[in-house]
Amino acid sequence: MTVRKMVGIALLLCTGWASIPGLAEQPVRISEPTKLDLQFMAQQRQLLQDLAAINLGRQFSGDRDRDLDLLQTLLDQQLVRSDQVRELQAMGVIMGDLLAADLDMHWVIYEDREGRSRALRYRDGDNYLFPITMIARRREVGNQTPIVDIYQKAYDIIDASRPPAPFQ
Repeated sequence: MTVRKMVGIALLLCTGWASIPGLAEQPVRISEPTKLDLQFMAQQRQLLQDLAAINLGRQFSGDRDRDLDLLQTLLDQQLVRSDQVRELQAMGVIMGDLLAADLDMHWVIYEDREGRSRALRYRDGDNYLFPITMIARRREVGNQTPIVDIYQKAYDIIDASRPPAPFQ
């Protein structure tokens, strides 16, 4: 078992983050994506758009079901492999855009003691998703969870914290 895998398992098993001395004192800083962040994410989207168009004659359209299917096809046909971190993270940007549209979320920069990440934030609250790594981290360790299941799990996490719509 690799060190990376052991660390990942340890993080999944750890539930007492607030009880770790000093961790609660670490500030989290949230900011808007910079022009450079937005440009990088646009390049990632274009990378996947080109890959899908050249190899499959298809495009990402913003339609959730079609785009999730296209992401899965890229994996199934091994047009994106588990060692292609850049492409896997680009897939996370595409999936993040779908989550943002479906859940009224927006891209932010999340900085903590672990570093700087692009994340989705639900309104102005403390609910975040990190879709850029959701696919990549799974594939890197051989996890073959279907894209639609990854999407649904992320969706359900945020949806459970949203207030009910009026008159429901």
